Amino acid sequence: MNHAITLPETACLAGGCFWGLEELVRQIPGVLETEVGYTGGSTPDAVYEHVKTGHSGHAESLRIVFDPARLSYRHLLFEFFRMHNPTTHNRQGNDVGTQYRSAIFYLNQQQQQIAQDVIKTIEASGDWQAKIITEVVPCTEFYRAEEYHQKYLIRHLGGYTCHYIRKLELGE
Repeated sequence: MNHAITLPETACLAGGCFWGLEELVRQIPGVLETEVGYTGGSTPDAVYEHVKTGHSGHAESLRIVFDPARLSYRHLLFEFFRMHNPTTHNRQGNDVGTQYRSAIFYLNQQQQQIAQDVIKTIEASGDWQAKIITEVVPCTEFYRAEEYHQKYLIRHLGGYTCHYIRKLELGE
């Protein structure tokens, strides 16, 4: 009997304040682990005090470890596009600045291609009335955010979030 073992995969996404994004993503079946942090910038050893100014170039991001046998990268991206507004430039809800941009930080060429295909599918669906401006860029160094940011909305029930699941078809 052949029992193929699927190894976990990793994704890195940004779509506004990482607290709300993490809270929704961690509930998707097949997600094994989430970690908030900073990526996409040029400042080494990124920390919140610098990232929050918008001058480091980093985005508040979410590193996701998932089981590809239960959750495809494509489906994860469709869920991501339901959780935030991918048409607003450097903004989600009350959060404004480059650190709140919408981005898919791909880890390999396959992720890059899937991300580009998903965006084309979403644009063709007409569910978003404006152009999708989500960046599709290589993942650079990921810096884990401070411990008080990790699983923030689990520890602070009712804490701030601008994320929610939209009822969109998205051409899936």
